[in-house]
Amino acid sequence: MGSFLAGWDGNPATAGAQADGRWLAGAWRGIVILLISGILMAPATAADPDKVIRDVFPVAETGFDPAAVHDLYSGTVVQGIFETLLTYDYLARPSKIAPLTAEALPEVADAGRSWTVRLKKGIYFASDPAFKGKKRELVADDYVFSLKRLIDPRIRSPWAFLVEGKFEGLDELAAEAKQTGRFDYDRRIPGVEAIDRYTLRFRLKNTDYNLPYVLAHEPTSAVAREVIEAYAGSDGRALSNPVGTGPYRLEQWVRSAKITLVANPDYRGFTWNFASADPADQPIIAEMKGKRMPQVGRVEISIIEEDQSRLLAFQNGELDLMNLEPPLAPNVLDGDRLKPALAQKGVRLSRIVDPEILYLYWNMQDPVVGGLAKEKIALRRAMAMAYSVDEDIKVLRNGQAIAANYPIPPGVVGHDPTWQSWIRYDPATANALLDKFGYRKGADGYRTLPDGKPLVVRYGSRPDTAARQQDELVKKSMDAIGVRYEIFKEKFPELLKLEKQCRLTSRVAAWIADYPDGDNFMQLLYGPNIYQSNSACAKIPEYDRLYEQSVRMPPGPGRDRLYKDMTRVLEAYAPWRLTISRYRNQLVQPRVMGYRKHPILHAHWHYVDVAPVAGGR
Repeated sequence: MGSFLAGWDGNPATAGAQADGRWLAGAWRGIVILLISGILMAPATAADPDKVIRDVFPVAETGFDPAAVHDLYSGTVVQGIFETLLTYDYLARPSKIAPLTAEALPEVADAGRSWTVRLKKGIYFASDPAFKGKKRELVADDYVFSLKRLIDPRIRSPWAFLVEGKFEGLDELAAEAKQTGRFDYDRRIPGVEAIDRYTLRFRLKNTDYNLPYVLAHEPTSAVAREVIEAYAGSDGRALSNPVGTGPYRLEQWVRSAKITLVANPDYRGFTWNFASADPADQPIIAEMKGKRMPQVGRVEISIIEEDQSRLLAFQNGELDLMNLEPPLAPNVLDGDRLKPALAQKGVRLSRIVDPEILYLYWNMQDPVVGGLAKEKIALRRAMAMAYSVDEDIKVLRNGQAIAANYPIPPGVVGHDPTWQSWIRYDPATANALLDKFGYRKGADGYRTLPDGKPLVVRYGSRPDTAARQQDELVKKSMDAIGVRYEIFKEKFPELLKLEKQCRLTSRVAAWIADYPDGDNFMQLLYGPNIYQSNSACAKIPEYDRLYEQSVRMPPGPGRDRLYKDMTRVLEAYAPWRLTISRYRNQLVQPRVMGYRKHPILHAHWHYVDVAPVAGGR
């Protein structure tokens, strides 16, 4: 057996805060380290309750059950409360897998079909009444339970695709649950097994060297069965009582308005000791190296949907971190740099191209735009050619994006920077295509369906400024080819709900990498992922066949060829119009130390430090 990614350097920071001899040197402000039953027990968290970081989300959260939530913002909070077996090194670029609750990276055997992971001892869940006054240690069975929840039919997890078809015996357990109405969590299966209190063994149906990425993704975080049974609703989801082993716990939640986290006193902590050869990281290392983490004792997250309101709050010093949405770029940036007025105040800019794609999709099950008939394909291709990505970048994004020509974005394994898409902005050809397939224009300039009935496409959108600007471009594009778009407004969580039920006809959606491998993007159109990650509700047999071949292959030229074939199928059937990948411009107040935007990790509060807020909270 060998260790996966054997290049890991053993750094305590990248190992999820391993105990070392320095912990016995009398540090941590005189706090005593206790040795109980031979287990090294870390002292209470170093977090200072007077150190408050104030963050902001541009849309509302949906809840905090790792198996149930599917949006970036809820997932960010999940990362702060719960822990996965593996994580990513904070400074390493490209992204590098590292242990978190695992003692080390997995041991791999049988050509990537057998994986063994050993947990660190002495990790505890945050105190909660569900534990009936007892201190609850994290054990291997917690991960077995948590992974099984992803495929429990009652929960209908949008992350089921992470485990379906992967682990020996797991799909069969789910199939039995669909028949009986009861998922047997106590049934031992060879695919996901606790072989002792601290050791997990995974047996895969096929070779899959991407498993570490799955084990580092927040839906696979450990939850305690007692907590789920105490707080889950009739659907098996526990959205409002998150209890994890991570650095923070939920103190207050005012839906769609405010989320407050406080440092978890049961968290073991770690020493900030990350390394980087990048000159830009050296100031971060100088100000953070050797600190006991987390330092921040309180995280206050506001939900502010309007762009101008967020920027005003940041400029007034009411926010410490803020992602700069493109409409505000002219107010803040000169090209890729901060305007002098902000830079002189000590505000910093952390800027990356997000490992993401945005796409305008059409529901392949919808009676108006869906299906595989030639006239339906022609309609979708025409709508795709009508949309100007250049105008999107220039007008909507103020230059803060790049064109997405390939379904795998830059920075992700499998990206092809040379790809030339068949789908290009060409409204003249789009109009000709619609004419050819019988979509005739009426006196009002709008087309009918080939059978003479009105052609109306319902488009879902958020009720905020950025979405309204997107609406205008979409409608302008479709008006140019005579396709009537009806725009309706819903809050972001409701749009996601409708999307997962295949009840949205069209929307501009985004997918940011859960893990930095092309599979995470190519699975977005795989038929069995309908009601999960397949927003277009597409079931294209040719695409599905190619995808099933690709998941059995390691990254490399062979898999890349399949991805190119799949991309041509995508362009031919046009369930999507790929649009852009955005620059992530994160504004950081001068009181924040150690911040660098990570391409995969989104919860950053336990990696940074702040000066106390003047005058308290």
